[in-house]
Amino acid sequence: MHKQIFESYQPLDRSSLIPLLQDIQNIYGYLPENALRDISDFVGVPLSRVYGVATFYNQFRLTPLGENIIRVCRGTACHVKNSANILYALESELGIKAGETTRDKQFTIEVVNCIGACSIAPVILVNDDYHGRITVKDIPKILKKYQTAPASKKPEKAEVAE
Repeated sequence: MHKQIFESYQPLDRSSLIPLLQDIQNIYGYLPENALRDISDFVGVPLSRVYGVATFYNQFRLTPLGENIIRVCRGTACHVKNSANILYALESELGIKAGETTRDKQFTIEVVNCIGACSIAPVILVNDDYHGRITVKDIPKILKKYQTAPASKKPEKAEVAE
């Protein structure tokens, strides 16, 4: 599926590495290993360098995201309002650490430097929904809301052919 993207680029053009990574990630939602190998062959750089670029930039992911992405703000206002406890509660409730996805692929937790909603700190963003002035007690209720949310609200991602 992703090999059609290569038609838009010149073979062995190293300057196309990052745009190729972006295009591949737009298809799958992350960068599958087989796609990285194909990019390495197409661009003519070692696979280790492709991995190096993919892991250097925060925009690239090597694992698929969950259906619901929870972004925990750790900016100054949220830090002062104890967002560390919110993050810890989310990690405990879901059984994963920040940057990980639950086994059922329902949730991914990310930590961000600032969401830009300091007036409602501490704040988390679940998909496109802001949850402000939350406490640890609010976490189970918020998670339950998204566990039962219809799939139609979530963006579709391409499946990876094995």
